[in-house]
Amino acid sequence: MSRVKKNVLEWSVFAVGVVVVAGTLAFLVWDLARAGSSPPDLTVELGEARRQTSGWAVPVTVRNRGDETAEGVHVEVVLETAAGGEERAELEIAFVPRGSHRKGWVTFTQAPAAGRLTGRVSGYEEP
Repeated sequence: MSRVKKNVLEWSVFAVGVVVVAGTLAFLVWDLARAGSSPPDLTVELGEARRQTSGWAVPVTVRNRGDETAEGVHVEVVLETAAGGEERAELEIAFVPRGSHRKGWVTFTQAPAAGRLTGRVSGYEEP
């Protein structure tokens, strides 16, 4: 039985694979070691309203500055009109990982430029 010698290309691919796997493991251990345990810290940012055929659409960005993921994030956006009335819209986001953001849209029948928009996270779950 004779042994087959490996050529330079095979050894190079093996070395690159080892470096990639070792680097990935090192990053995961480092990320785990530096991660805190503070609860999700969610903020809501509202963008410029855009006209659509059925009303107005407003972009919503939810940012998580906490150390844990928030799941089932429920966002409420309220449009207070100049006449004293209000219109509400809701948005459900499946999850917002730590240190990241997610975007969505809410719609209104009245023009948001004529009133005041406020947004807040009304609840979320711990995964």
